[in-house]
Amino acid sequence: MSKLIGKRAVVVGAGIGGLTAARVLADHFEHVLILERDTLPAEPEDRPGIPQGRHVHGLLRGGQDALEALLPGFERDLAAGGAVLLRAGLDLRIERPGLDSFPRRDVGVSSYAMSRPLLEVTVRRLLVKSCPNVEIREGCRVHGLVASPTAVTGVRWDGGDGRIEVLAADLVVDASGRGILTLDALKSMAHALPDETAIGVDLNYATAVYDIPGDAPGDWQGLFVFASVRGAGGAILLPLEGKRWIATIGTRHDEKAPADEAAFLAFAERLRQPTLHDAIRRSTLRGPVTRFGFPESLFRHYERLGAFPPGLLPIGDAICRFNPVHGQGMSVAAMEACALRRVLAQRAAETDPLNGLAPAFFTEAADLIETPWAMAAIPDFLHPKTRGERPPGFAKTIKFSLALIKLAVRDPEVHRLTVEVQHLLKPRSVYQDPELVQRVMAVMDE
Repeated sequence: MSKLIGKRAVVVGAGIGGLTAARVLADHFEHVLILERDTLPAEPEDRPGIPQGRHVHGLLRGGQDALEALLPGFERDLAAGGAVLLRAGLDLRIERPGLDSFPRRDVGVSSYAMSRPLLEVTVRRLLVKSCPNVEIREGCRVHGLVASPTAVTGVRWDGGDGRIEVLAADLVVDASGRGILTLDALKSMAHALPDETAIGVDLNYATAVYDIPGDAPGDWQGLFVFASVRGAGGAILLPLEGKRWIATIGTRHDEKAPADEAAFLAFAERLRQPTLHDAIRRSTLRGPVTRFGFPESLFRHYERLGAFPPGLLPIGDAICRFNPVHGQGMSVAAMEACALRRVLAQRAAETDPLNGLAPAFFTEAADLIETPWAMAAIPDFLHPKTRGERPPGFAKTIKFSLALIKLAVRDPEVHRLTVEVQHLLKPRSVYQDPELVQRVMAVMDE
């Protein structure tokens, strides 16, 4: 039995970050209340509060493991909902400039492909079933946080009727997405704001969902088309529940994403390889082509602040918004919830466990974010129009990364290692192993 450290925790937002945070808080608070603006569907359906929900979503193995640890039975229920298990390196065809012949291998890492609505419904059902002290109130709007000069003490909200009320809380978790609630509260308290690192990717993408035809290719289930720096954009095609494909095409900066079926097919035909076009041109489109824009990745460095007001904790996208093309956001949010669980367990025996909770969590979150952030920054900064300050030694990092990929082509064990890092099973620091560095340097010298 976990030690209770407070009466009420309020979580703003019922996305993956909010749901997983609520699961952790349920072990330490008498009542956990999730406030969500949307009406939440009982079955997997898109909702307005997730504007990118109609596009390709990835669940990395590290995130899948985190969700299973937080909500036992998650993988079982996801599979029962029709999610498709994919073996990394074997079921996914990779088309990368200069390495289209990348060998297909089963590297022992698998994860599920599914729609964002199926994932969210699965997590929400398990949370409600396993935690009777968690309550979700839909159709609510949080107008701001309530703060004294030194701490956050609650939220100002309305239940959909426009009447603003104050709800007291021992802890408020900001899982609202953009994290504006946290920034506004810090400003109202004359507290220092976090440093920010931004990468301006100006991503434009379009998504179409197709029925998988009976004559679909039999040697792959998903497709990744890497964009060349100055050529046509990239694309991702993954299977969904219900024997469907979801295909997302991405462009950057001034080039607009296709807006209808004909333009989508024409764009696919311009890709370096015909694989995507050949797959979808014989398929039946389900619904309209949808588009979305993502201007920049943003990392707020709360770990650098030191002191932080008690009673407040941002999590997930409120700390770091990742370029969605890399499929990292949901997995990192779930892994942050596991980090929060560890921090709460360590602090539960202290006299005032909530005082200092946020700085301890921010340290763990920053360590966790380092690997996916760096992995996304490398390909994002390859594009000459990407905005932001390139990391120190960027040119050397690029050379090392390209040589590492070439080594992975030749060596199955190195291939496995790169997949484990990509899926957040191992930190990027494993690439600093002296023997591996020596081998990569030898490839660089060829």
